[in-house]
Amino acid sequence: MSRICYLNRRTVVLGGAFCAAAVLSFLKGPDLAMADGDADLLRRFKYLSQNGNSTCSAKFTESIATMPAMSRITGSCCSPMEMKRYAEQVSGLARYRDIAMIPSDPYDIQAGIAQKMMPYYDVKLSGDEQQAYDYAMANSNEKGPCCCPCWRWKVYGGLAKFLIREHGFTGKQVVDVWDLSDGCGGGE
Repeated sequence: MSRICYLNRRTVVLGGAFCAAAVLSFLKGPDLAMADGDADLLRRFKYLSQNGNSTCSAKFTESIATMPAMSRITGSCCSPMEMKRYAEQVSGLARYRDIAMIPSDPYDIQAGIAQKMMPYYDVKLSGDEQQAYDYAMANSNEKGPCCCPCWRWKVYGGLAKFLIREHGFTGKQVVDVWDLSDGCGGGE
């Protein structure tokens, strides 16, 4: 049985275990400083890239409110995940591990966190807070928290307002979190 591996915007069709070996071989290139033994990250990538449950639909967005808090929202909504980018994201998000509301993996989000952040999307910010949010909207890679107004837009838009209000984040810091948390798939 063949599997499709996505390597730096190229699609390579390989049989079974060769897919994982090809991804590991690709990762050893000079573009990515990743330990040879990071098999756990590769396993997570493989699972999340093949077993996502999220979609960009309004129905999915509405369903988040009724999900058990410990359930997971997984995978990419729009495009196939790329291993190199995924490794960069997980590595970059590690610097925010002290803030529990920032998911450590943009493709594996606890429903309870999404449920807590979505209401923040409707929070009215003060003048300075709104300036930080507007900066993030204008300067993030997606020109917002996500590429389209889906569940991620509300969750990460709410997260930004939470971070600005509760943690004093600047617009630049929000941009960093949003760009690292891009869960739409594909490269940067």
